[in-house]
Amino acid sequence: MKYVELTLVDVGLAAGLIIVNSVISIVLGLKLGRSLLLASIRTILQLLLIGMILDSVFAIDRWYAVAGLLLVMTITAGVAAVGRTERRYPGVYFDSIVAIWASSWIVAAYAMLAIMREVEPWYQPQYAIPLVGMILGNALNGISLGLNRLGEQLTTHRDQVEALLTMGATRGEAARDSIRQAVQTGMVPIINSMMVVGIVSLPGMMTGQLLSGVSPMQAVRYQIVIMFVIAAATALGTVGVVLLGYRRLFNEQHQFRSDLLSRS
Repeated sequence: MKYVELTLVDVGLAAGLIIVNSVISIVLGLKLGRSLLLASIRTILQLLLIGMILDSVFAIDRWYAVAGLLLVMTITAGVAAVGRTERRYPGVYFDSIVAIWASSWIVAAYAMLAIMREVEPWYQPQYAIPLVGMILGNALNGISLGLNRLGEQLTTHRDQVEALLTMGATRGEAARDSIRQAVQTGMVPIINSMMVVGIVSLPGMMTGQLLSGVSPMQAVRYQIVIMFVIAAATALGTVGVVLLGYRRLFNEQHQFRSDLLSRS
């Protein structure tokens, strides 16, 4: 099967489809014209930039180049996760970066060394960068949702939490329901994706492989691996950031530091 290369004209024709969004905005009076224009420009510039960076990293083909790019991606994802939350506390950025770094890199290392063990060298950018990128994008959502729900739960149920502490409950017992709700919320998107993958939608990686000529069954195998890897990283990242947040908001004297939570 021949791989079809896209020209700049083809990309321009695709970009013209944004007119559909603009027309809808104008007809319904949504006033999204400026936002659509800004989003379109950012999409083009960001993808062109990452394309040039990837060209350089692929050409260098050294572990430190791959690790450097992945580190930048990880820090950016950690910061972006906090940017989507409404309630924050001192140290939340650090917690988010640590959670997304640990969960994503551990799971990605397992995938590269145990599942895709035939890849040589193990840091081959063709595999490592897209894999970690997909993991980061999904773990980011889980971490963001988990953090946001934790803050909302503790704020909304502050009286209940403090009442439990007053009656002798430990900080773990007082925060248990909030922690459980936060983790559940963070896991919802990936569970929903797994429920409909292949039936309602074909994921991006699988679609890309099919377009490049890979056999459907081989593309399916890759996508199954990716879905389980993403699910594991999302679970670890969400649990990690929620527990880190819990440790900051409850001190060792089993006191709830509600004064640390503030709206963004």
